[in-house]
Amino acid sequence: MYRYLDKIKCPNDVKKLNSTEILALSGEIREFLIDNVSKTGGHLASNLGVVEVTLSLFKVFNLEKDKIVWDVGHQSYVHKILTGRKDKFETLRKYGGISGFPKRCESKYDSFDTGHSSTSISAALGMARARDILKKDNHVIAVIGDGALTGGMAFEALNDVGYSKTNLIIILNDNQMSISDNVGGLSTYLSKVRLDPGYNRLKNEINNTLNQTTVGKNIATSISKIKDSIKQLVVPSMLFEDMGLKYLGPIDGHNIDEISDMLYKAKKSDGPVIIHTITQKGKGYNFAEENPNKFHSIAPFDSCSGKLCPSNTRTYSNAFGESLIDIAKEIDEVVAVTAAMPDGTGLKKFAKEFPHRFFDVGIAEQHATTLAAGMAKEGLKPVFAVYSTFLQRAYDQVLHDVCVQNLPVVFAIDRAGIVGEDGETHQGVFDISYLSHIPNLNIVAPKCLEEVKPILRWALTQNEPVAIRYPRGGDLPGIELNAIEKVEKGKWDLIRKGKDVVIIATGKMVQHSEAAIKLLGEEYNVGLINATFIKPLDKNLLDDIAKDYKYIITIEDNVISGGLGREILSYFNSIEYKGKIVNLGYEDKFIQHGDLSTLYKLNKLDITSIRNEIVSILK
Repeated sequence: MYRYLDKIKCPNDVKKLNSTEILALSGEIREFLIDNVSKTGGHLASNLGVVEVTLSLFKVFNLEKDKIVWDVGHQSYVHKILTGRKDKFETLRKYGGISGFPKRCESKYDSFDTGHSSTSISAALGMARARDILKKDNHVIAVIGDGALTGGMAFEALNDVGYSKTNLIIILNDNQMSISDNVGGLSTYLSKVRLDPGYNRLKNEINNTLNQTTVGKNIATSISKIKDSIKQLVVPSMLFEDMGLKYLGPIDGHNIDEISDMLYKAKKSDGPVIIHTITQKGKGYNFAEENPNKFHSIAPFDSCSGKLCPSNTRTYSNAFGESLIDIAKEIDEVVAVTAAMPDGTGLKKFAKEFPHRFFDVGIAEQHATTLAAGMAKEGLKPVFAVYSTFLQRAYDQVLHDVCVQNLPVVFAIDRAGIVGEDGETHQGVFDISYLSHIPNLNIVAPKCLEEVKPILRWALTQNEPVAIRYPRGGDLPGIELNAIEKVEKGKWDLIRKGKDVVIIATGKMVQHSEAAIKLLGEEYNVGLINATFIKPLDKNLLDDIAKDYKYIITIEDNVISGGLGREILSYFNSIEYKGKIVNLGYEDKFIQHGDLSTLYKLNKLDITSIRNEIVSILK
């Protein structure tokens, strides 16, 4: 089907193609990506943008020994296609199929597992230092986007790279700015001159000669100052040079010959080099070029029209965004903070409605948290909307900057529980465990969409930190639960009074439990309690439960270790409860990628599994 793509069985096959053939291959790769991602869903725009960068890396380097570390990793599809996984692409992000991110267990050419941003330079530097200590001769390349470069960890790594002078090549994939012909051409020229072996040899000889006398040293210092002043005028990104890296660019990230030329020169250079490439997200697919945000991470779509399959499902992100707008109209102090996720967290409309009360800080969750703390200290009511998996990155700031000072910051924790196809690095199954032991922090979970607004309103009236966790997607069809009208701190919600066994569930697991009870029919009399508050516990209700029930099941979409069930178990042990308690949640393992229904079933949190657990306990 593909003239050139079908011939690529291993990375070095790219080296066999001439410039014309590689150009044709880039077109085939884009066609392949659009066709396959339209069926499986995934990160399309970013991968369309790195086709030429990836091909240039494969052309210049030998991946049998050289190492590429992809930051975040969602732009590694082209890399996967060229490393023997093309024929498995129909399984992308499906259970048992290939991951949407680099995985060492998948291929020897995936040198490091990534999933969160701003990590590639640190990992690549560690690999480069290991290479030096072990006296190996391979190259290490880190690929990082301009968005990921806003993460503080990236600058920590750059600081170390520049100080240590370790041989390392960094590709800055910049898809947010256009190329200026004047600056770009001059910078490219200066980059070539700076890396020319003859130029560097002559420069070193002159410096050595001048530094032999006092007068010569003064001349060398003056020349250096003049050179630096000129650089500051004509080179746009001297930050990298000042940190100790040789800066090349900006160059056209869709010109394979130009990228390859820079990579060849970087290979021969001593010390760290950063190559600044300008690329276009969604390159080669009009719909993605015009709307790269929509095609960043997209569900299956019609490749001809670029349209998603219509969906009328209202999501928790939508409910949160709509509720925050309504509340902000009433409370002027309410502000919203996001870390580069206005669309995903449902804040896009809020940003339009209240542009001066909306703050997108880029990929910087630590900064976002302490920024919110500062706002709260001065009387604002900040809401930081963030995915569960990304809040992990700001643990110290939550504890130290918010909770120690007991500041009224609201954490709107989206994608709590499993998220599905993005896999281990994105499943939000740890937040209860890493938050529940922090003093002063309240943790609340709506059991249905209609509870988002009253809980959010309650949280914004408190003078202490509140975390609200809610899942990806919407409610289960056919399950109707009455939303609580008044939120009281630490008060749980009795949904069903039972006799044989009681379920204590939180969040979306309340819906799963209600559906399981309905599946049982009239044979068993099962109670159901919604643990609206994960922290603090409703100890008064727990005391009543201890008197009324011999069997208790706790259910949460979090790991069991350190979760709600273990907190409840600990309390029952303290009052010497004599009945049987079963904790349901995720075991001590990472949850791989797959669709939600499959993952719920595998982890025994689907409706049928919960029903079977009830029957098993009572029998």
